[in-house]
Amino acid sequence: MKRKKTRKTNQRLLELINRLEYLARKGQAKIWKRVAKELKKPRSSWRAVNLIRIEKYAKPGYDIVVPGKVLGYGKITKKLRIIAYDFSSNAKEKIIKAGGDAIKLKDYIEVNKKGKKTLLIG
Repeated sequence: MKRKKTRKTNQRLLELINRLEYLARKGQAKIWKRVAKELKKPRSSWRAVNLIRIEKYAKPGYDIVVPGKVLGYGKITKKLRIIAYDFSSNAKEKIIKAGGDAIKLKDYIEVNKKGKKTLLIG
């Protein structure tokens, strides 16, 4: 018996995916095409990245994009701007305490449509 393919029903998520794909089509930034592809996957396959990994791979002067959720395991010492679909409360608290910014993906794409100086971690 074939499994029925499920579709996403979260309207805000679908609008975000469409906006990301639109920016990628306009030639604004290839990174948004990749992020949209990741968000189209089932939520159980989304990326969950701990702060310890972000601390390890973050480059100075770059914004960090996580196509999924940022979790609070580890310590963060760098002042970073971290962009993600969602944050755990512990992660958000640690990022702000270190002097950084925790920004939702939907807000960030309107500020940086071209995706300049962004680093995808996942």
